[in-house]
Parts: sequence; structure tokens; C-alpha cells
Amino acid sequence: MENQEVRGRFAPSPSGRMHLGNVWAMLVAWLSVRKQGGTMILRMEDLDISRSKQVFADQIIEDLKWLGLTYEEGPDCGGAFAPYIQDQRRQYYENAMQQVREQGLLYPCYCSRKDLAAVRAPHRGENIGVYPGFCRGLTVDEQKIRAEKKKPATRFLMPDKEDCFQDLNYGLQCSDLKREVGDFILRRADGIHAYQLAVVVDDALMGVTEVVRGADLLSSTHRQRILYEALGYEPPVFGHVPLLVGRDGRRMSKRFQSLDLGQLKDGGWTPEELWGLLLFEAGFLDHEESITLQEAIEIFSWDLMKIEDLQIDLQHFER
Repeated sequence: MENQEVRGRFAPSPSGRMHLGNVWAMLVAWLSVRKQGGTMILRMEDLDISRSKQVFADQIIEDLKWLGLTYEEGPDCGGAFAPYIQDQRRQYYENAMQQVREQGLLYPCYCSRKDLAAVRAPHRGENIGVYPGFCRGLTVDEQKIRAEKKKPATRFLMPDKEDCFQDLNYGLQCSDLKREVGDFILRRADGIHAYQLAVVVDDALMGVTEVVRGADLLSSTHRQRILYEALGYEPPVFGHVPLLVGRDGRRMSKRFQSLDLGQLKDGGWTPEELWGLLLFEAGFLDHEESITLQEAIEIFSWDLMKIEDLQIDLQHFER
């Protein structure tokens, strides 16, 4: 990718107000791209229509403006690769499914979550463990019999080989794809395309060259890299950042109603104070202080980034 324009992205899910963990991941993505003089993209990942709301998408845009995390392409400003909303890009995902299907890399899977729950402990950031291949070898007749009782999901047939990549923060990552990652779902039984497929198609078609996100998605990278290969695209560079957790070790997320930007703004916090806190906890500053985004760009380096979870005392935010 030498001499190629650096293109990064924010890809939030509009299913709630952004919390501090979201802000942290977006900050690093923004700093890394700005340090290289690149372009930022905002894309709304709203495939889960039951949880995604326009009011949350609008709020994300307003919060990013307040934070000063600017972008050149997005739902509110357009760009050469519009639309920047996943719900409006479903045909792209279906086209990719057909491309992979023609290579013989898809098969129907009739397993339920309950069927798989006790198979293996899940990877970090995933809901279930490595798929044991129950439906991989079903004959056409067996598929027909099962289809009478259950509509199938569609799985990607993982090749029997090793995949390695160099993460910007966690270094060399290698995995035996068939044994350690396993076949994974590209389209759910309800017809909704899976995150793994949508994110690869969108990043590839939008020319994204650098993906920065939380370490909980590190284990997804091998799945996505093999999809890039199957679709004939060059994968981007990946960089994963440590998660923000409370002193009790619980990660900050919408599910646990963690500190969101509404609470922070109401509490009188400024973006400069947030940057100072986050960059201090991550090892970029030797003490907590307010810092501007321009100052943050100047000190940013992946070499300084911690790899362990960043413990944040939520009482610190009480004012």
C-alpha cells in the first residue's frame, strides 16, 4: 500500500448514545489517520434494524461535531462512495454473497444458538465458539429435510490454512483458520447479512486502507481477511486498541449503561479534558491534563500505545 492515500473510518452502530469506549476508539482512529494526512469516513452500521434508530444516528453526528472529530465523507455530507448507511447498501452485500457462492464457499446451516452453546467457550468479543461443522457435510436430501423445520443461516467455508497479519498495536497475529476460527455466518436465518460480510464489503468498496477499532474485535480480523481474499480485495492495515473497563473489570458498553456523552457534557466535561484523560490512561502523557486535538496528533504514535485494558474509575467523572 505504499504511496496510497490513507483512508480510515468511524463505523458506529446507531443503537444508543456513544459512550466513552466508543469515543476512545474513534479518537485513535482519527489521530492515526490525521497523523498520516489521510481521509476520514463516517459510516452508520445499522444492519440491526430492531435496535438502530435515526435519532441515535443524528446524535452521533452531533456528538462528533462537539468532539471535533471531523470527517470528509459520511451520511450528512456525502462522498464518492455513498451511501454511507448500511441499511441502504444491502444489494452490495447480496452481490458479494453471490460472488462467494460461485466459488463453492457457502453452505446452509440449520444449527441454532442453543445447539452450539455448549460446544466451546467463546472467543473474546464473539457470542459463540468455533463452529464444529455439524452442517458442513450435509447432502442435498439432508438439507431439504432440515429446511422443512428451520430456515437456514448461510456459512462461509473456512479454508484449511494459516492466516497471519501484523497488527499496529498487538503485533504479529497468526491463526489456523479451520481449527481456531472455523466456518462463520455471512447471512442469518432471518435474511440479515452478518457484520463480518458487511464490514468487509463496505471497507473494500469505500477504499478504506486502515481499520482502527477495539481489541474485542481482534479475533474477527482473520474472518474478515479471508473474505477480502475471496472477494479479490487487498485487506487494509488493522490496528486494535485496548478496551476501557471499570475498576471492576467490566468493559464500557451501551449494554451496561456506561458513561455516555450526554452525561459527560451535562457534567461539564470538555473534549480537551476527555482527550487528556484518555491519552494519559493509554500511556501518551505522564500526567492528566487538557489537550487539544492538534497537540494529540503531534504526540500520537502506535509505539506508545498500551496493550492491556485501560481501567477507568467512573467516580472520577462525578462533579
